[in-house]
Amino acid sequence: MSAMIPDVCAVVPAAGFGRRMQTECPKQYLSIGNKTILEHAVAALLAHPRVARVVIVVSPGDERFAQLPLAAHPQITVVNGGAERADSVLAGLHAAEGAQWVLVHDAARPCLHQDDLQRLLSLSETSRVGGILAAPVRDTMKRAEPGQTAIAHTVERNDLWHALTPQFFPLQLLRDCLMRALNEGAVITDEASALEYCGFHPQLVAGRADNIKVTRPEDLRLAEFYLTHADLQEKA
Repeated sequence: MSAMIPDVCAVVPAAGFGRRMQTECPKQYLSIGNKTILEHAVAALLAHPRVARVVIVVSPGDERFAQLPLAAHPQITVVNGGAERADSVLAGLHAAEGAQWVLVHDAARPCLHQDDLQRLLSLSETSRVGGILAAPVRDTMKRAEPGQTAIAHTVERNDLWHALTPQFFPLQLLRDCLMRALNEGAVITDEASALEYCGFHPQLVAGRADNIKVTRPEDLRLAEFYLTHADLQEKA
């Protein structure tokens, strides 16, 4: 790669338990084919030549990761996470010290496409803030009455986007914003929200809607379909 385009470190928070999956096994360790969801997610990152290393953030006491081939991969670093996602990401950022830009990618998103990743990474050439993969909202959106399941009103979907990952920012900027937001008790739902809290406006990079997050049991079958279809296309 050109010296003008810096290498990137990716951070993959994998310390969650995924209770909505209704399994004892954390969702990132469920298998699709002969790989875990986590392995699929990390493989998509390492397939890009700009991703020099990946920091995987696991739960303290996690015994499953050490059993994966990833544990011996020369581009992988493993650190312990915290109680919340933001704490785990922050731990990963500290381990990514030395990188100029960092990708943060959900461990439960195994269907990342290289063309989406390339478009996101190109932000480092045009932006000082970075941005996220996102998909425009296509469905009619409803807001419920507070604490109820009754509809309060329809939400205008124009300019609404589903936030996806990876999310891509200068490492120092993301770390500073996360630390400030946590110290001030802000609600942080993803990395971009920490930058938003601090007054920045990350870019929205249109990504594929099949970059799904495996959250519920039915998502596993859908992710398997997408990955199998992608594999067949590559072999065609």
